[in-house]
Amino acid sequence: MEIVKSILDIPVQDPQAEFSSADLTWKKFGTVEHQDDVALIPYTRVNDFIIGECCNVECPTRFHIERGRKRSKGSLKEYKNDEYLEYKLYWCSFGPENYGEGGGILPSRKYRLNTRNRAARPQSMRGCTCHFAVKRLYTRPSFALIIYNVRCHINKSGFVCHGPLDKDAIGPGVKKIPYISNEIQQKTMSMIYQGIPEENVLEKHIECIQQYCGSDATCDTLASEYVRKLGMIIKRSTHELDRDDQASIRMWVERNKKSIFFYQDAFEMDPFILGIQTEWQLQQMVCFGRHNLVAADSTFGIKRLKYPLCTLLVFDSRHHALPVAWIIRPSVVKSDMSKWTKALNTFCCPILFSLWRLRSSWLKNVVKKCSNIEVQREIFKRLSKIVYGTWGSVYTSVALEECIQDFVDQTAFVDYFRSSWMPKIEMWLSTLKSFPLASQEASGAIEAYHVKLKTKLFDDSHLGALLRVDWLVHKLTTELHSTYWLNRYADESNSFQNVKEEYIASTSWHRALQIPDSAVTLDDKYNLFAKVASLKGSSITHIVWNPGSDYAFCDCAWSMQGNFCKHVIKVNMMCGNDKACELSMSSRSFREILKDLWKKPMDNSIILDESVAWSHQMLDRIKQLVELNSSNDIGIVVNNMPLKWISKKGRKFVGIPTSFPALPSTSKSNLQKKNRKWKRLSRLR
Repeated sequence: MEIVKSILDIPVQDPQAEFSSADLTWKKFGTVEHQDDVALIPYTRVNDFIIGECCNVECPTRFHIERGRKRSKGSLKEYKNDEYLEYKLYWCSFGPENYGEGGGILPSRKYRLNTRNRAARPQSMRGCTCHFAVKRLYTRPSFALIIYNVRCHINKSGFVCHGPLDKDAIGPGVKKIPYISNEIQQKTMSMIYQGIPEENVLEKHIECIQQYCGSDATCDTLASEYVRKLGMIIKRSTHELDRDDQASIRMWVERNKKSIFFYQDAFEMDPFILGIQTEWQLQQMVCFGRHNLVAADSTFGIKRLKYPLCTLLVFDSRHHALPVAWIIRPSVVKSDMSKWTKALNTFCCPILFSLWRLRSSWLKNVVKKCSNIEVQREIFKRLSKIVYGTWGSVYTSVALEECIQDFVDQTAFVDYFRSSWMPKIEMWLSTLKSFPLASQEASGAIEAYHVKLKTKLFDDSHLGALLRVDWLVHKLTTELHSTYWLNRYADESNSFQNVKEEYIASTSWHRALQIPDSAVTLDDKYNLFAKVASLKGSSITHIVWNPGSDYAFCDCAWSMQGNFCKHVIKVNMMCGNDKACELSMSSRSFREILKDLWKKPMDNSIILDESVAWSHQMLDRIKQLVELNSSNDIGIVVNNMPLKWISKKGRKFVGIPTSFPALPSTSKSNLQKKNRKWKRLSRLR
């Protein structure tokens, strides 16, 4: 084929309707040493070409943008006919990575790019090298030059790697139903793990498949076979890959490299550490954890597990705790913790201290070891005063001794408290004073996750496997992961209404919001208690003692188990504006932090200026958050913001605003150097 040396010699082609590379006449463009297959089409027809390429009968696929660059009109003083105004590199979504059995990242790039439009079936990264570039020409912006680098859907070895011609295609009917996406597979697996009947699972699965293939009896039959086989695989799957637990974990790690962010095998002085984070968990951490709160929950004190489990949590759009990483390790030594925290890079976020575990442990043992409810109430109230006295002039050791002497007849509780808490109570209270404290909403969300974790792990049918790490890993990455995935999917897509309603009401805070104010009666005289009428029946009433305090105590069954109950949270909500009630622990912590900021700066110093600037910025952010939470119309909030954004289309062509001063000569020289650099790169291409 003759080599074309000028873009002007390439004819413009404009086929009818959607079209593909097969409908175009391709020219060789370049030099004798290097040339590419190119075609010139109207820029407005690029999307039609991409759609046509995706509908390739032999290799149906999708194309994602691997790389893109833009220039503004007039930015180049010297240019060739093939210079670009916009440049986009499209790559087949079945490549270039290959994560099949024994697969690794292909040498086309040294990193993995997380793109949203991956190929739409499991194990989709098959190493396909098919890719093309689209240049919107600088000299002729109404035309686009398509440069096809690799037109065949083959891997580095030259074999077809996906589609009907791929002999190694995975899954039933994959040659006829190419689009069983990761999302569809995860949805189907989650429904099976949650015990949803097979007929309901099949119905939802077929609905998803029909979005790609339409209604077809053959597709329905193959989908039914897929769901049945997937159910059998899940039912027969086992955590025990080897009789030896350590060898079993090694095998699991080798098979699931994509879901591991840190792994250290036990060897001599190095302890065992396993950090698990699936791709979906990573997405949730980036979405909800960036510049937001990250919480940690640990299973310390639960001796039934071989090693303690630490869970990193973020708060989703409903302020529910969402697990985004699991870390299994036998020690809490700082040097060991720093290894996985650096690997995950999480602690660029604010850290808050939550008292729910301390409160839960105390309340649970007060109820368990003291039979008289009056005594239970008084002991818990005295303990709350000791904690609240952290910011006052109360001496902790003296207050504790007085409390123990007053309740010395409660032998079981006093012995427990002396042995379990007296040696470390000073450490807990000093930590409480050093860190900002989490609110009841955050504490309730963390507690809800912990309760769900214990429900999943400590099923009586699995008690024999609790001391195996592979069993814990299997339980986390299948059942628990599927539960939270399905919860988020049901909420975002407004489907699975039963799942969505249960998910919304999974925290005591959200359950408290359902209690009307009229159901709460406060004791006006001494503020000793509050009564909450049950929604199940007007004849049932729960009494909340010490209202307004984080250590309020309710007589309902959920509170008696040591948990935050909805009645306590509802009463505390109503006491929030009552000056007679104590401030919450988080409010006290916040107030002390502000006081501390006010005391530190020296007068007329730069440190004072910095403190004022940061405090003002914090105040603005707090005001915006309060306004967003209390407003029913986000548009009003956006319009009141000081910064007015222009439309995206306008930003492309506005360039540098006229109000900005001209760039100094050094900046212009830098721009000229950059332009010369891009020219050299374009010649190399």
